Amino acid sequence: MANVKLIFKGNQRNEEHELECFANNKNEIFISIDNGLHHPSWICLDESTSIKLAKTLRTEINKIKEVDNA
Repeated sequence: MANVKLIFKGNQRNEEHELECFANNKNEIFISIDNGLHHPSWICLDESTSIKLAKTLRTEINKIKEVDNA
C-alpha cells in the first residue's frame, strides 16, 4: 500500500497555515494543523470517526452552497 499524504494550505487570510492528513501505521487518520508559529496541533481518528468527519464536512459544505445559491 502506497503512503499518501495530503497537505492543504490556508486561504489568502491564513496562507501560512497548513493541514496535513495521512493514514498512520495504526490504521488511523492522522491530522495536524500548523499555523507557522507554534508546534502543530494534531489528532488521530479511527475509521468510524474519520467517516463521520468526512460526512459532516460534506454536509456543512452543502449548507454553504445553499446559502450562496439563495
